[in-house]
Amino acid sequence: MSIPSFGVGTFRLTGQTVIDSVRNALDVGYRAVDTAQIYGNEAEVGQAIAQSGVQRADLFLTTKIWTDNYAGNKLAPSLRASLEKLRTDYVDLTLIHWPAPGNGVELGETMAALAEAKALGLTRQIGISNFNIALTKEAIAMVGKGEIATNQIELSPYLQNRKLTAFLKEQGITVTSYMTLAYGKVLKDPVLAAIAAKHDATVAQVALAWALQLGYAVIPSSTRRENLASNLLARDLALDADDMARIAALERNGREVDPQGLAPEWD
Repeated sequence: MSIPSFGVGTFRLTGQTVIDSVRNALDVGYRAVDTAQIYGNEAEVGQAIAQSGVQRADLFLTTKIWTDNYAGNKLAPSLRASLEKLRTDYVDLTLIHWPAPGNGVELGETMAALAEAKALGLTRQIGISNFNIALTKEAIAMVGKGEIATNQIELSPYLQNRKLTAFLKEQGITVTSYMTLAYGKVLKDPVLAAIAAKHDATVAQVALAWALQLGYAVIPSSTRRENLASNLLARDLALDADDMARIAALERNGREVDPQGLAPEWD
């Protein structure tokens, strides 16, 4: 099993907006969809998939367990509820959404419950999200090397997370990049704009191609069909060594997401 390199995200999308986004994404060629319990849109994602006509076997579905459901007796039941909303018997990947240190549930208990959900067939793969190096090491120790498919983390040209991504690569854990466009901030970047002009591409395509060339998976979202289709073309954009070096120089520790009580101490 592996993680698809390109999927559609659904963060902050609800109601008819998320239904339209997912249906448009599937219609233009996406086959991986990322959601989460806390997004409050699993039922709408399930509806969009059901209406799309795309076969379940051709899709890769990811959801994330919310902190309220980290206890050993809550995780699997909450995942079953997610499956019901998504109208499927299993998801391809289930992640622990945030480390949430100090929330009263030991990481070992949560990881054991996640591994049990996999053993029960509720999810094909398991992983983590927003984990630093130390917590990733703990998670690996609890479920075994090779069991954690991905760590989904905030990454953009402004937040390149080199220490963490190097560690994940060493461990054979796929990096999934979210917020790759930094809430749209990178779209105004003159360096990226110059690279985009050179390749007759969009700035979004350049940022996504940068992440793909580093070996990361990406899950950009959009409410516009034309942007969904345009983003997908990043797979065909080959940046040269000079482009990659110029983007590397944009690092500024520009973190956009850092919720108190949920986030770890970042590397």
